[in-house]
Amino acid sequence: MQERVPLSIGPIELWPPVVLAPMAGVTNPAFRRLCRRFGAGLYVSEMITARGLVEGGAGTWERAAFDDDESPRSIQLYGTDPVSMGEAVRRLVEVGHVDHIDLNIGCPVRKITRHGGGSALTVRPRLLAALVGAAVDAADAASGGRVPVTMKFRVGIDEHLITYLDAGRVAEDVGCAAVALHGRTAAQLYSGDADWSTIARLKQHVTSIPVLGNGDVWAATDAVRMMDETGCDGVVIGRGCLGRPWLFRDLVDVFEGRAPQPAPLLGEVLDTLAEHLQLLVDRMGPERALRDIRKHVGWYLTGYPVGAPIRRELTTTESIDAFRAALAQADRSLALPTGAADQPRGTRRGPQKVTLPDGWLADRDSATPPGPLADALTSGG
Repeated sequence: MQERVPLSIGPIELWPPVVLAPMAGVTNPAFRRLCRRFGAGLYVSEMITARGLVEGGAGTWERAAFDDDESPRSIQLYGTDPVSMGEAVRRLVEVGHVDHIDLNIGCPVRKITRHGGGSALTVRPRLLAALVGAAVDAADAASGGRVPVTMKFRVGIDEHLITYLDAGRVAEDVGCAAVALHGRTAAQLYSGDADWSTIARLKQHVTSIPVLGNGDVWAATDAVRMMDETGCDGVVIGRGCLGRPWLFRDLVDVFEGRAPQPAPLLGEVLDTLAEHLQLLVDRMGPERALRDIRKHVGWYLTGYPVGAPIRRELTTTESIDAFRAALAQADRSLALPTGAADQPRGTRRGPQKVTLPDGWLADRDSATPPGPLADALTSGG
């Protein structure tokens, strides 16, 4: 069994060694606050475009917001142009807006990869080095080394084009404080099983900075097993916490040698769902909050025998009072059936054919950015 020690990402020390994965449309301040109430770790924002920050887009800066008491403040940036990336990092750091920056180099979504962004960047290591190096240099210059930069990426484009070892070495060479690997290719999207052996191999090749593992951590015990099997230094939790922020409480327990608590009764789940809605209302008002909470309802109710009428009301109602009335109709004493606690959550989309820009593979040594259109788009991370 691997020794349990805190995770150090630059000057940030984390116990347990757990990071909330950036998830577009999910890891906003309300969701992060809910997760922080249940446990400890590093809670990363949803993905923000570097170009949007530089151009001063109001929506971009709204998504980059943090609660006043949130610490450390962690943001994920996406971009393809080293100049824009460096400038975005400089602005964030100089005003003291962030304590940690993560770079999205793993997005598998077609509208991103077809313009040379996300996972496509790992195919061109010189461009990747320029982009990540610009972020590291800007963060170091503006903070005196106090704001670490990390990088999250995938195994490769597909089974024939594996890039993760080269990408990890690039990140290490240009000064990243840690790297995180999702054990799937871009072609897999979220289908099949994450290949944890790739995390183990990356750990053997990247030796001077922490290596974090991501993929198929559905229960707290999975996180411990991942670390024991791969030797990685920490875990990144994505879909496993959807509708289940108390997973971070369970992670604290297992890393400190305690058995995780039993799955909550439906009443506790509904109370947490209601709290989540109220946090969204406080941030964005009732109308937007109701729209936002709908995607979470199914995740919260996963496995619980809640009837279709209540589920339908929760995902179609147009008022806060009606939402709460629907919650009150459910049997709060319902328990999660045996074996249902750790079932997969979120999307299982894939596999796909990865679309790259024309000629992208013909000149893999190029360090030329793909153009502004790639940075103008957003993705699912």
